[in-house]
Amino acid sequence: MRSFPRPLLAAGLTVGAVALLLTGCGAAPTSSDDAAAASDFTPCAVSDITGFDDKDFNQLTYEGVKAAADELGTKVLTADSNTEDQYAGNIQGLVEQDCDFIVTVGFALANATRDAAEQAPEVDFALIDSTVTDAEGAPLALDNVKPVLFDTAQAAALAGYLAAGVTKTGSVGTYGGMPFPSVTVFMDGFADGVAHYNETHGTDVKVLGWDKAAQNGLFVGGFDDQIKARTLTEGLLDQGADVIMPVAGRLFEASAAVADERGTDLAIIGVNGDVYDAVPKFRQYYLTSVLKNLTTAAEEVTLAAAAGDFSSTPYIGTLENEGVGIAPTHDWESRIDPGLLDEVEELRQQIVSGEFVVESPSSPKA
Repeated sequence: MRSFPRPLLAAGLTVGAVALLLTGCGAAPTSSDDAAAASDFTPCAVSDITGFDDKDFNQLTYEGVKAAADELGTKVLTADSNTEDQYAGNIQGLVEQDCDFIVTVGFALANATRDAAEQAPEVDFALIDSTVTDAEGAPLALDNVKPVLFDTAQAAALAGYLAAGVTKTGSVGTYGGMPFPSVTVFMDGFADGVAHYNETHGTDVKVLGWDKAAQNGLFVGGFDDQIKARTLTEGLLDQGADVIMPVAGRLFEASAAVADERGTDLAIIGVNGDVYDAVPKFRQYYLTSVLKNLTTAAEEVTLAAAAGDFSSTPYIGTLENEGVGIAPTHDWESRIDPGLLDEVEELRQQIVSGEFVVESPSSPKA
C-alpha cells in the first residue's frame, strides 16, 4: 500500500472511558535513583468536552502523556471534562493534587490554563493547539505555559492538492466546527493546495465552503451538532462537491452518513488522526486524513518537563519535523492515478525545502 511520510500514531486508538483519576504504571526504572526521580514527577491532563475516549484529539493527546508516564515509571492523573464550566475546576483539582506538569487539551481551555498558570507558577503547563492571551485578547507569554502548536496548513495543502486531482465534478468542499485559528488553518491550507493544483494543471477546481481571501465560510457553530453537520454536508453535495474535508472533530461521521444514505460516491478527508482507523464503519469514503502528531508531541513535552528541560518556547509541528502529515489513501489508492500520488509527494518535498510556501494567517509562529 502506498503511504505518504507521516507522523507515527500510537499503535492503539481505543482507550476505555477515562475516569476522573486514571492511573497507569509502566516498567520500573533501572535504578533506585531513577525510581525516586520518577515517583516525584506527576504528569496530568485535562480534556475538553469530548473527553479522553473520543478516538480523536483528546485521546491522541492522552496516549502521548501516558506513553511518557510509562517510560518514566510514574502515574498519570486526568480530569475528563463534560461541560465547559468544568475546565477551571478540573485544572485546579489537579493543581491541588500536586501535579508537576498539566497538559490541557484544546483552545477552549486557553483562558482556564492562563488563570491556573498565573495562580500556580510552580506548576508547568502544556496547552495543546493554542496560545494564551490576556483579558483583552492580546498575546500573552507565561514562563510556565508551553503552547503545543501545529502548522496543519502545510499538510492540508497536500490534501487539497489530492482532492483537486481526485474530484470528478470540479468542486470540493470544506466546513469547520467554529472559526478558531486551529480550524481555519486547515481550510487555508486546503484552499492553497487546490489553487496550486489548478495552477499546475490549468484546471479550475472550485473550493466550496471557504473563502480564504475573506476568511469566512461554513461553520457548524460547535463540534457536536450532528444535525447541522448533516445540513452543511447536504448543501455542499447539492452544489456539486464530491470531496469534503470537515474540520469539526467527529462530525465527519455525519457527512459520511449523508453520503451513505444518498448512495453518493463522496470522498471524505479527516483531520487530527487517521479516521480510517478511528471509525472503520465508513472506510469506503475516507480519501485520506490531515494529521496532527498529537501523541508524539504530548510525549515529547512531557518527557522534557520530567527531565527538567521545560521551556515555554512553543512546539510547532511541521512537515519537516513530521509534526503534521497526511495519512495513506487506504481503500482509495487503487482508484487514484499513481502520478497524482507522486505529485503530492513532490509537493511535500517542496514545502519542506521552502520552494513552495503555504500561507495562512492562522499558522503558528515561533
